[in-house]
Amino acid sequence: MLVPARLASSRLPGKPLADIGGLPMVVRVARRAALSGAARVVVAADDARIVQACERHAVDAILTRTDHATGSDRLAEACERLGLDGDDAVVNVQGDEPLIEPALIAACAALLDARPDCVMSTAAHAIDSADDFANPNVVKVVLDARGRALYFSRAPIPHRRDVASAATSGSPAALRHIGIYAYRAAFLRRFPSLAASPLETIEALEQLRVLWHGERIAVHSSALRPGPGVDTPQDLERVRALFA
Repeated sequence: MLVPARLASSRLPGKPLADIGGLPMVVRVARRAALSGAARVVVAADDARIVQACERHAVDAILTRTDHATGSDRLAEACERLGLDGDDAVVNVQGDEPLIEPALIAACAALLDARPDCVMSTAAHAIDSADDFANPNVVKVVLDARGRALYFSRAPIPHRRDVASAATSGSPAALRHIGIYAYRAAFLRRFPSLAASPLETIEALEQLRVLWHGERIAVHSSALRPGPGVDTPQDLERVRALFA
């Protein structure tokens, strides 16, 4: 399992090292991820200070280049350095998810193992709020009959043409994407060489590049609603309160 951690953040500088209950956030994430039963958890950092913080708390970490355009590029470098290839399963847990459910991580990894037709797996849960359905910061996903992603969007999809309300309470069709991914290592190493897709640029959703190039992503529909991530100072204070 890999945890990408980037020190620079426009909304919360130094985010991976932010203190949460006496531990750096990235250490919290790595320890939480280890509860999933992963064979190994490694932080892929862009700054030596993150590596040092991890080492102080007995968390594996490697230093990667600072010029990666995306988190997937950073993970691809980590795969190469760790000698991961072929069908090795690599789960990407974001370094700003200190409340990630270990069971969700395990479910994504198990789904990828069970789906040889897919190069990736991810997760989603039912949307039960009209506000979330309309919110462009809440990414939606629609699936095919085999539980594979057809499309990810910031727009409210699927659109209900024949009803007056956009409310989605109780509908299994409206799904919120959860930003956790499992990859086959060979595909992850190849991903940076794939041309960015126009849809990826429009939506600012990197996973659309995978679909654009004809690859498949299996989606685990989870009953678990993920805990809050940390993107802003306000998010950080909310999460700190939960650990207080």
